[in-house]
Amino acid sequence: MPYSMTFLVVVGFLIGLALFLAYLAGYTLGKRRRRSEENTGEAAVRRLLSIVFAGKDFHLMNSVTLPIGGGTTQIDHILISRFGVFVIETKHYTGWIFGDASNPTWTQVVFHKRSRFQNPIHQNYKHVMTVRDVLDFLPAEDVRSVVVFTGDAEFKTSRPEGVLLFNELISHIQSFREERISENRMQFCVGRLETTRRMISGRTDVEHLVFLDSKFGRVN
Repeated sequence: MPYSMTFLVVVGFLIGLALFLAYLAGYTLGKRRRRSEENTGEAAVRRLLSIVFAGKDFHLMNSVTLPIGGGTTQIDHILISRFGVFVIETKHYTGWIFGDASNPTWTQVVFHKRSRFQNPIHQNYKHVMTVRDVLDFLPAEDVRSVVVFTGDAEFKTSRPEGVLLFNELISHIQSFREERISENRMQFCVGRLETTRRMISGRTDVEHLVFLDSKFGRVN
């Protein structure tokens, strides 16, 4: 191969490598930034729930990773109470939000930048079904879905049922006043979930993210 051709091949390879590394760095940074924002929302919800629902009629579990279909599913919060089990998905977003209950993805718009994320209702439905499988001794209707947005995002489409803003979360949970679960049954729920969940660790988070990427790609 002539020297000039070899030089061009090497230069092309180095440019391609540089572009790939830049893409990888941006992808990793984006993942970290999104996870940091999610952690902000999850921490706010955790603090609020732990303060308001601190009595013996409630037990809060956070960052619960459960096995499902060859992988895992990660649940932000599970509030076990005498009034039902609340499976809570937290989203921390700014900007405008577009989406309805049936769309597989929703859209976030910040200025002129659009990004998609998985429909949190669908996402949490999987969580609810997983918890129902684990707590198979409870009536299905006693395991309820709650999606809460903690940022200052504004919905530009009607919010579907079960999708709340942060300041609506407490009143929504308190609206369920009929006792459905005895204190002994509550303890049994906690024990079943604790023995089923994966140990909280960095490795658990990495394995869960790899599973999500393989299944959903780069949609948040």
